Amino acid sequence: MEGERLASQARSSGLPAGGATGESPGVDAPLLGSSGSSALLQAEVLDLDEDEDDLEVFSKDASLMDMNSFSPMMPTSPLSMINQVKFEDEPDLKDLFITVDEPESHVTTIETFITYRIITKTSRGEFDSSEFEVRRRYQDFLWLKGKLEEAHPTLIIPPLPEKFIVKGMVERFNDDFIETRRKALQKFLNRIADHPTLTFNEDFKVFLTAQAWELSSHKKQGPGLLSRMGQTVRAVALSMRGAKSRPEEFMEMNNFIEIFSQKINLIDKISQRIYKEERGM
Repeated sequence: MEGERLASQARSSGLPAGGATGESPGVDAPLLGSSGSSALLQAEVLDLDEDEDDLEVFSKDASLMDMNSFSPMMPTSPLSMINQVKFEDEPDLKDLFITVDEPESHVTTIETFITYRIITKTSRGEFDSSEFEVRRRYQDFLWLKGKLEEAHPTLIIPPLPEKFIVKGMVERFNDDFIETRRKALQKFLNRIADHPTLTFNEDFKVFLTAQAWELSSHKKQGPGLLSRMGQTVRAVALSMRGAKSRPEEFMEMNNFIEIFSQKINLIDKISQRIYKEERGM
């Protein structure tokens, strides 16, 4: 009877029955002592590492824990990384979008050439519309590049694809050649559009918006009086660049002259446009 009473007390206290009689603990008995506690904790951690579901729950509940308990090597939040990339490449900051597509072959009695459709979408106030569609050939791109080099001699103008001059080796206007050139021409225009100075060039705007006959007329026009004045002022400014150890006031004067020259050219373009519109009325 005494043995049964001791066994009953042991069960109610959570101890194995053998603990009261001095017997060794059974297989299912919990480990006691500090070493036993660490072994139990290690076993639980190993079980957690081996259970993918536990890991998933742990990752979801991590936000509820104290931030001080996290390791300093914890990676940056994916959402913050996405926001950073979105901020650095925000499309709303761009206001000029250009697409070159639909190459079209033209055959005349004199020559054979390809024209490309150019679609321009913009929100700039200086454009008469928000969308333009024109067709241009390679020679028109060459003309634009020359005008940009003339107007901005100190800037690096984006390159154009090489003009195909080798005859008899491959078909001049095969599909691969046309597609390669189309991509290069689109890259050329978009690099100009993304440039902080070249994108506001008046000839670039004419190239994107004028119809074929308007562009041809624009090419034939010589510089007006105000434009020639601007070129003279620019020549003076360029001559000043050759001086060494220029005082600061000369640098400021040089910058003022360049800005003044650009304004004169712009006024000349506007005056010529007003004159043509009044003549057409």
